[in-house]
Amino acid sequence: MSENKKKKRPLDVKAIINSAVFFGFIVIFGILTLVMPKEKKSELENRNLADFPKFSFDNVMNCKFMNGIETYISDHFVGRVPYLKLKGASERFIGRSERNDVYITGERMMLKVTDPDYASVDKSIDAINIFNDGIDAQVYMMLVPTSAAIYSDQLPKNAPNLDQQSFIDYVYGKLDSDIVGIDAYSAMKSGANEYIYYRTDHHWTSLGAYLAYNAAGKKMGYSPLARDSFDIQHASDSFLGTLYSKTLYDGCEPDVIDYWFGENGENIVSMEVNTGNGIDTYDSLYMREYLDKKDKYASFTGTNQPLITIKTKCEDGPKILVVKDSYAHSYVPFLANNYSEITMLDMRYVQTSYKNVVDPENFDQVLILYNVSTFMTDSNIPKLKY
Repeated sequence: MSENKKKKRPLDVKAIINSAVFFGFIVIFGILTLVMPKEKKSELENRNLADFPKFSFDNVMNCKFMNGIETYISDHFVGRVPYLKLKGASERFIGRSERNDVYITGERMMLKVTDPDYASVDKSIDAINIFNDGIDAQVYMMLVPTSAAIYSDQLPKNAPNLDQQSFIDYVYGKLDSDIVGIDAYSAMKSGANEYIYYRTDHHWTSLGAYLAYNAAGKKMGYSPLARDSFDIQHASDSFLGTLYSKTLYDGCEPDVIDYWFGENGENIVSMEVNTGNGIDTYDSLYMREYLDKKDKYASFTGTNQPLITIKTKCEDGPKILVVKDSYAHSYVPFLANNYSEITMLDMRYVQTSYKNVVDPENFDQVLILYNVSTFMTDSNIPKLKY
C-alpha cells in the first residue's frame, strides 16, 4: 500500500455526542414549543400574543406565512419569560439603560419621548380649533408632561429627551385665543419630590392627578377640595405597570395604587360605560376586580372605552365633557366633587363622527386632557373636526 495514501481519521466521538445532544435539544425544544398549551395574552406584558398564521398560497408567496411563523415562535417558545428577564438583566449588566423605548434608571423607568412629527401635531391642533369653533361650551386644554420631563436629571447621560415645556407652549400658542390652556407642567414640577408618577408605569399617580386638579380649579371656575380633606386608601402595593411590561425589569419597587375619597366619599350616583356593544352601569368609579389582575391602573373607571358618563351628587354643578387619554381615568374622580355630570370621550375608540356618540351642546365645559406622548402620536385627535 502506498505510503502517500491518506490514513483514515478516527471518529471524534465527543463531537458526535455533542452534536447529537444539541440537535436533540433543538428538536425537543421545538416540539414542546408546538405542543404546549398556548396563551392568547401575556398578562405580564399586557398584550395579545401572536396567533398561528393562516396557511395559503398567497401568504406563502408574499412571505406573510413565514414571517407569521417567526412571530408566533417568538411569542410562544418554551421558557420565553425567563429568557426575556435574563436578557434584560444582562443588558443592564453591560450598561445598557434603554429597552423598547423605556429608560431604566436606578429607581424608576421612564417612557422615551423625543421630537414629534410636527405636521401631525398641527393636524391635531387644527382639529381642536375647528371643534372649538363649532360649539358654545368653554374649551380648556391640559397637556400633562410625562415623568421623563420632570425627572430629566435622572435620565442616562446624553439620552434623547423632548423639551416638553417648550412643546406644550408650542401647542397652546397655536390654539384659538378663547381656548384656555392649563399649566399642568408647573403643578407637576412643584411636586417632583413626591410620589407623582408611578415607577413602573407611564401614568401619573393619584397625587399627581390631584396636583393638576388643584391647579386647574382657578381657571375652570371650581373650588378644589383641600388635599388634607381627602381620605386616602391604599388599594394595592404590587402594581407593575406598562413600563414593566415593556422591559420585564425587576429592579424597580412595585407601585402603590391609592384611591382618594373626598368629604362625601366618591360622590357619584352612577357610572355608565358605553363599550360600543352596549351600556354597563356601575355605582362606583373604582373597579376593584382589576386589583387582582396585571393592569391594576384599570381599576380607575375600567379600561379605555368610547364613552363613559358619570352622574354625581353635585346636582347644581356644571356638566363637563372630557376628551381624553387614559391619564383622565385617575383625574376624573377629583372632578366628581365639583361637577354634576362628567362624560369621558376617547377618540381612539370612536369609529364614527363624535357627534354620533355625544352632543357637545349638552355641556357647559369641555376639557381636552392628554399626556404629551399620547398627544404627539394619537392619529385619532383630528377626527374631532368631523
